[in-house]
Amino acid sequence: MAKLVKEKGQKGRLHIKTPLMGESLVSKEFLKTTEANEYFRMQPEINVLKIGGQSIIDRGAKAVLPILDVLIQAKEKHKILLMTGGGTRARHVYSIGVDLGMPTGVLSKLGDKVSWQNAEMLSVLLSKHGGVKIGHGDNLEQLTMFCQLGYIPITYGIPPYGYFEHPAEIGSIPPHRTDCGAFLLAENIGARSLLYLKDEKGLFDRDPKKGKKNDKAKMKFYDRISARELIDLDLDDLIVERPILPLLQRAKCLKELQIIDALNHPEHILAALDGEHVGTIIYKDE
Repeated sequence: MAKLVKEKGQKGRLHIKTPLMGESLVSKEFLKTTEANEYFRMQPEINVLKIGGQSIIDRGAKAVLPILDVLIQAKEKHKILLMTGGGTRARHVYSIGVDLGMPTGVLSKLGDKVSWQNAEMLSVLLSKHGGVKIGHGDNLEQLTMFCQLGYIPITYGIPPYGYFEHPAEIGSIPPHRTDCGAFLLAENIGARSLLYLKDEKGLFDRDPKKGKKNDKAKMKFYDRISARELIDLDLDDLIVERPILPLLQRAKCLKELQIIDALNHPEHILAALDGEHVGTIIYKDE
């Protein structure tokens, strides 16, 4: 713990004495000593819901409106932060950017504009029910206040890395997109839960949308699986962005996340918020 000390020979001058003084903040052994026994959770009653761009929003009114009806019901009982994906339009701008040789950080800045457009549309649709679009700034400390006043705060999922986005391990597409943004925010505010609203019931060992119609019956469905096991499996495709797995393994507050089929079963949102297991749960392997 830091403490104030008076320097010898200096009248009234105080210095801060802390275990971090003189450390490089690189030593692995030293960094272990900075682990807290318990981490402060800023918004422990907030449920972060990330709504897929391509899987839901891009499908228009038939897909979006039933989900919004459920969210209007849910906000009477649960505190919700809605985060939006980018979807097909983000993929289109990535495609153009890749063709022009744009670096990963530029692609990240291009993609966040589409997620922001989706947040704008949802806030308009929910405006008479308390939908309010917020940014990534000071509003995040006021989430509980928004919810207590009957609002549904909505923000975009892309994390604000921008030009500071990490280089992609494979290719050039930004590795931290809207799924990662939802995870990082939920973890850092100490959220109650993190739900991904998708168009499949959860995680399969292959992409159910690829291949023949009957192939889905032959695929393995993961009802509950640890992030570590998924990392070891090294599947070619995942229903959530791959960097989430090591992030979950290092999480301080979040212990799990759930992927649900909100497109075909909007009612699963209410069930998941009530703590039911209705999709795939990926959990931190302690």
